[in-house]
Amino acid sequence: MNWVPKDVDTYISQKDYIDTLVVPLISIDTRPVTMKNSASSSEFLMNLSMFIEKQFKGRMMFLPPVSYTQSTDLQQLADTLSEDLKQSPFTHIFYLTTDSKWTSVTLEEKVIWLPSIPLETMDNHLRQTIMEDQLRQVLTHFMEEWNVQ
Repeated sequence: MNWVPKDVDTYISQKDYIDTLVVPLISIDTRPVTMKNSASSSEFLMNLSMFIEKQFKGRMMFLPPVSYTQSTDLQQLADTLSEDLKQSPFTHIFYLTTDSKWTSVTLEEKVIWLPSIPLETMDNHLRQTIMEDQLRQVLTHFMEEWNVQ
């Protein structure tokens, strides 16, 4: 489920079954030497988010991506997000990112870091295979958290 009115209506009527919130975290780097890598990482993370959302529709709500620049204080951003999202009715909150800097940020919620895979030159079949492989990797993180209950 995405953060759009139609899916929010569904969430409101089915909130007993939708217990997981996913927040994509996207690093924006506009320096010419790293801009393409930043865009590639963003493309990968957004494609993966859409793929996961389709697989878990009815269990997860995806927020719009939180974008930040290189000068952002990640711990401060994490603290703000954590404090605000703590007020939400979701039992499980995950942050999904390709930025390895998030692995050293202290958060109550779970951060799932994945290395970015450039998708721009892949054909659709290979892209689908890559997304399925990545889904299997993140699924273990979701299952661990869901099984704690």
